[in-house]
Amino acid sequence: MTYIDPVESSPDHYKVLLENEHVRMLEMIVPAGEADNERSPPDETVYFIAGGKAKVTVGGEAMEMELPDGATMWHEPWTHQVTNVGDTEIRAIIVE
Repeated sequence: MTYIDPVESSPDHYKVLLENEHVRMLEMIVPAGEADNERSPPDETVYFIAGGKAKVTVGGEAMEMELPDGATMWHEPWTHQVTNVGDTEIRAIIVE
């Protein structure tokens, strides 16, 4: 899988908080009604500071999910796009 860096593909939604030879930590902010661009991160752990209603599109198939504040998830490398379909801003910390 080719790595698609979220900071490069969606700089309005992602910023680097920490990066070194061991880990990379990002902040993700997706306002209501907005979407990031497709990205392909390596293994990632996500902590949702402020959850919401999101549509995640993987390989052309979309699934909607309610993400409560404080939700966590882990994924192996995958290519996906996140659309905030709720009424509140979604904020998360991502560790790659």
